[in-house]
Amino acid sequence: MEVYKDPSQPIEERVEDLLKRMTLDEKIGQMRQYSSFTKEIKDLVRKGLVGSLLNVTGIDKVNEVQKAAIEGSRLGIPLLLGLDVIHGYRTIFPIPLALASTWDPSVVRRAARIAAKEASSEGITWTFAPMVDIARDPRWGRIAEGAGEDPYLGSIMAWAAVRGFQGDNLSDPDAILACAKHYIAYGGAEGGRDYNTVDISDRTLREVYLPPFRAAVLAGVGTIMSAFNDLNGVPASANEYTLRKILREELGFKGFVVSDWNAIGELINHGIAGDVYGAAKEAVEAGVDMDMQGDVYRRALRKLVEDGAISEKLIDDAVRRILEVKFKLGLFENPYANPERARKVVKCKEHLDFALEAARKSIVLLKNEGVLPLRKDLKTIAVIGPLANDRTAPLGSWYCLGDPKDVVTVLEGIRSKVPPQTKVLYAKGCDVEGDSKEGFEEAISIAKQSDVAILVVGERGDMSGEAASRAYLDLPGVQEDLVKAVYETGVPVVVVLMNGRPLSVKWIAEHVPAIIEAWFLGIQMGHAVADVLFGDYNPGGKLPVTFPRTVGHVPIYYNHKNTGRPPDPKNKYTSKYIDEDYRPLFPFGHGLSYTTFSYTGLEVKPKEVEPGDIVLISFTLTNTGEREGDEVAQLYIRKPVASVTRPVKELKGFIRVTLKPGEKRKVTFKLPTEQLAFYNSEMKLVIEAGAYHVMIGSSSQDIRLTSEFRISKTKEISLRTLKFTEAIIK
Repeated sequence: MEVYKDPSQPIEERVEDLLKRMTLDEKIGQMRQYSSFTKEIKDLVRKGLVGSLLNVTGIDKVNEVQKAAIEGSRLGIPLLLGLDVIHGYRTIFPIPLALASTWDPSVVRRAARIAAKEASSEGITWTFAPMVDIARDPRWGRIAEGAGEDPYLGSIMAWAAVRGFQGDNLSDPDAILACAKHYIAYGGAEGGRDYNTVDISDRTLREVYLPPFRAAVLAGVGTIMSAFNDLNGVPASANEYTLRKILREELGFKGFVVSDWNAIGELINHGIAGDVYGAAKEAVEAGVDMDMQGDVYRRALRKLVEDGAISEKLIDDAVRRILEVKFKLGLFENPYANPERARKVVKCKEHLDFALEAARKSIVLLKNEGVLPLRKDLKTIAVIGPLANDRTAPLGSWYCLGDPKDVVTVLEGIRSKVPPQTKVLYAKGCDVEGDSKEGFEEAISIAKQSDVAILVVGERGDMSGEAASRAYLDLPGVQEDLVKAVYETGVPVVVVLMNGRPLSVKWIAEHVPAIIEAWFLGIQMGHAVADVLFGDYNPGGKLPVTFPRTVGHVPIYYNHKNTGRPPDPKNKYTSKYIDEDYRPLFPFGHGLSYTTFSYTGLEVKPKEVEPGDIVLISFTLTNTGEREGDEVAQLYIRKPVASVTRPVKELKGFIRVTLKPGEKRKVTFKLPTEQLAFYNSEMKLVIEAGAYHVMIGSSSQDIRLTSEFRISKTKEISLRTLKFTEAIIK
């Protein structure tokens, strides 16, 4: 038996044995990925000239393509089969921005685990997730795919998602390969326009956009996707500084890098390559190992090697990384999907039940002036809005193989919740977009007949996600006018927002007594929303992103710098607006409950520490209301005096706690001083001496307790050795 076919041999030896047997064309083939399985692609697969396919689904088709690679090619190298399994495979969970609203990494991890089980059962071995881009501009549609604006929260969720997809061992049959994307700073696109240029400082790159990728690497992520955007003049898919120096040397990433869709070919559009040969040379030298759908490597790499323009060693290094992942996945031993396993796991009861739990936990109660929860014995309820009975929108963007037929709409959820004697009237009112108000009359009529009007408004699922940037953040079309018209009837109004980004709903926030941020919650959306509306579930979600009052606020984020002239309403010459309140509509970390919580007894020990020590921050959290509920306690830190300006506050810890009425719990955050490191004026990563303010609260604005501690001396540290601790990552 050849060494590479012998599972008892070490992976490193199997890789080297196989690599020595490969021709240059077969090596380059491993660096190519195509979408679809046409006759032409099938012929290439049989020649051993393809390393990966994406968007090939269905057990029969998946097994057919693997058979072509394994039995039809000279060396029998299996394919990596990729798919955008972003927030579920067939059981669709809330979009990632909504999952981040749970502030519960165990939910994110389990959702990814279930998605991996379902996808792997049908032969998918690779997902292009998690998206870990930090997004501070809600105009950017792909904010829906990530964890929001904060590097710390984003890092926790990145870790959880990677561990969920990949499990404890990649060779487990229910694990799939994760891919952290989009490396790097893709979320900083100018004007919030997808694919647009990014121009930021190295400090911002390292302190804001890099941490979630570092967390993914520490979690063992097998692949990284290079982004579309250029960064400070160098496209991310040709950026040797970010791909080799930072990612490989500083972070120690050992997996392989795949380009985004034709990102290598687009180096020509960027203007740093004149043809496919220049594009291929730039990308492979920078460190992009696999070409997604661009076909640039097939057309150019052989000639570049033959002409001496690049070394074959570059090819060998890339292929070595790709083959290692395939061996780790166990593809050489178990390449085929098992229909029997798929029947047992896809959309099983356990998965559907957890989809409901995740959806409930994702809901954020933005405002409640005594209207919620609703009584179930109301005589008549009006359900109004273009999204109230929509089966597609709740799936959000990138809903993989989700089926709208599986979706429980909000209208269906409400009808299933109330007794038969309660009338539930429905009127669409208007479309999501457009200026027609023909449906207003019916909506007003049923509202006047009802005890309460529930308006379900927002965006279609395809209005956020890739290529879905918006110049305005208001409710599309005439939906706000619909809300106003129903509000003017005098009937109590509840607004349920269904959207993939923060919206500027200033009028609604000022007038409507109850607002629920429901995001796109997946197939169990209707049941989850109804459970919250009627109090069968007490909402505990928190915003992972700031809501602006107007699009003129963006980019907007809580951890901004103080400036030399902080906002002061009494002083004209300070940092504010003359035509709008500078404060957010709803702040980062905000979320209400049907109960109340108190924070008491803050203790910080020790008060003075050295670099490398752990600070223990303890307090008592008490449910002071009459319902069981969840509270997300948040820890913020500020260094008031430093060698470089620092944010007004930075999230450094959080925990979601469930408490019964009157129940108390002592909460202790273990804060490693390494988590306080930042880049000084010389761009050295340091734990800097001095005072640090401690802030504990229910949101970034609702701070309940404050204290401080000191670090006795400054210490320079290495990014490569900086680790999360079990006290922070769970």
